[in-house]
Parts: sequence; structure tokens; C-alpha cells
Amino acid sequence: MSSSWLAQRTQQFDSSGIRKVFDLAAKMPDPINLSIGQPDFPVPGAIKAAAIEAIRQDKNGYSVTQGVPELLDALQSRVDAEHGHQDRRVLVTSGTSGALMLAMMALVDPGDEVICFDPYFVMYPALVSMVGGKCVLIDTYPDFQIDVDQVAAAITPRTKMILLNSPANPTGRVATKEEVRTLATLAAEHNIALLSDEIYREFCYDTPLMSPTAWNDQTIVVDGFSKSYGVTGWRLGWIHGPSVVIDKLSMLQQYTFVCAPHPLQWAGLEAIRTDISAQVADYRGRRDLIVSGLKKAGYEVAPTSGAFYVFPKVPAGFDNATQFVARAIENQLLIIPGNIFSSRDTHFRISYAASVETLQRGLHVLKQLRDAV
Repeated sequence: MSSSWLAQRTQQFDSSGIRKVFDLAAKMPDPINLSIGQPDFPVPGAIKAAAIEAIRQDKNGYSVTQGVPELLDALQSRVDAEHGHQDRRVLVTSGTSGALMLAMMALVDPGDEVICFDPYFVMYPALVSMVGGKCVLIDTYPDFQIDVDQVAAAITPRTKMILLNSPANPTGRVATKEEVRTLATLAAEHNIALLSDEIYREFCYDTPLMSPTAWNDQTIVVDGFSKSYGVTGWRLGWIHGPSVVIDKLSMLQQYTFVCAPHPLQWAGLEAIRTDISAQVADYRGRRDLIVSGLKKAGYEVAPTSGAFYVFPKVPAGFDNATQFVARAIENQLLIIPGNIFSSRDTHFRISYAASVETLQRGLHVLKQLRDAV
């Protein structure tokens, strides 16, 4: 009867739909895998060498909770140079997921409301629920633009946080300067925590990233190494914000993750010195390939200018994205249905972090599915 031991909160969660597709891919002989948001380029050699050298030098015990001082200082210098805030501190975390979890634990009480934009990264509602909060969704369809008037109308006395993700997963959209400015100002006016998830900040193809920190010096920013340097398995992230928040997150990290993986922090120090402009340019080309291919095949695609995702609408003739994705999987194509990221099931996510050959194979199947209806 061990099932009776499980806490009530566990009943709210099932395995991530993305993880289910990941597991399915492992069982297929030759899948066209456009499902997982994981860079496909090899980790730059200097970064790998730094990790190996740190292990060989026996930097394998705990680091201080806040992070290796050399890495912490380098990140703090970068943050100070970019933002120029007097009271902005950095904490190295066990991945951006760890940073998000710590932020929720530190800021959200049971019954508090967190405003998120729909579509959203799959983890956001789950994390809010884990700490007893309520996720309030703001619809952004069809073009995934942020309507700040809708945000203002959703604010209640229980609103504790607004969660912004730009460039966004799953849509690939980069929020405009005006959207970010008005959102940052709104949060400041209402004394609401604004958490900006900027893990894809390096992958902006058409316009530079606009961070709300430019208009709201209390903004909390989540960032990391996983996506930019292809080290998703290393679980190395960081977060910066007002010292009163970061100090509390550091205390919580002591009792949860303890510290980020120690030898990999030394590799992170090498990573921030590494130029990845060639990889970003390559992904810009893949974005152009996948978007033009989808449009030629008759798919409706909203503008996408960041990360490595596109979120097309399911073509007419299918009841929903779940049905469409099931048909795609029958043809060896792995993509993610929209209801994993949204209250709607009208779109599907493609990750173009894959080879050009794989993208072309995927476009061929998508054209066949579109032509068949």
C-alpha cells in the first residue's frame, strides 16, 4: 500500500509530455526527432577541457553554496556592466530549473497568484503548484504578443509574481521593447515580483533581447549555460536580482541543492569566455529553413525570432494537435502537441535544434500530412 504514502500534491502531476516523447525516441530505430529543446552542436573543446581539468585537479567536493568565487565574480562583473544596478547580486544554481524552483520557494506562498503567458514553458504551472500557488494564464494567441492591458486586468491582491520568458519556449517569440517596458513598469507600480527567464538570450536572430531590468531594477533574472553552450546535462545555471532575494535563495539552496556541480562551474568560467556566434548564425539559418518550409507546405506560422522553436498551427482536417502529433509519430516524426504548453491544443512545437538533413526529412513528412487532408 505504498501509494498511500504519497503526498496529495503529487496527484497534480504526471510525467512531462516532452519526457514521454524523449523516452519514445529512445525506442525508435530511426526517428525524425524534432521534439527536444537541446542544442545539437558539440560542446566547444575548451569548455570540455576545463571540466576535465577541474575533475583531474580534484575539484570534486562541495563548492560554497553561492558558487565558485572565480565564476561568481566573472558573472557579477558581467551583470554590473550590463545593468549598472547598485543592488544586484548573483547566485550560481543547479540549472535554470533549480533557479526557478528556488525563486518559487522564496517568493510564492500558498494561495498566491503567478501570472504566466499562454503558451508557456511546461515547467511553470508545475512549479507554481508545487509551492501551493495558482497560475493565472494570459492568452497570447494567435501571434503570441503580450497585451499588458490584459495583465493589468488580471492583477488581484493575491498576485505575487509575473513570469516572463523571452525568447520564449515553445513559440520562439522575442518580446518587443514596448511590451517589456510596459510590463516592467506595471510590475513596479503594483510592487509585484517580475521574474524574467532569459535562458535563450543568446539566440535572438532579428532583434536584440530587451530585458525588463532596463526599466525595473527589482527584476529577477534567470539565466544559464545549458542552451548557449550545449551542456544541458551539466545542470549549471545562475540567477541575479536584488540582494534581499538572492540572499534568501542562497539559504534555500543550502538546504536543497547544496551547490551547483563543482567541477562544471570551472567549465562555466571557460564558457563565458567562449564565442558562440557561429552556432547562433547556424541556428538562424535553420530557423529560416524551417519557417519557409512550413509556409510553403501551407502551415500557419506566427513570427519567430529567437530560441530554437517554432509553434505552427495544426492544419484544418485534424481535430486537435494531439491527433495530429499521433499521425506524425506514425510517420516516425517526433514533435510535441500544443496542450503540453497551453490550455489550447491547436498548435504543435518543432525544435529546429537538429541537423539540416533531419529538418528536411521532417518538413517532407509535414507536407505529406498537410496534403493528405
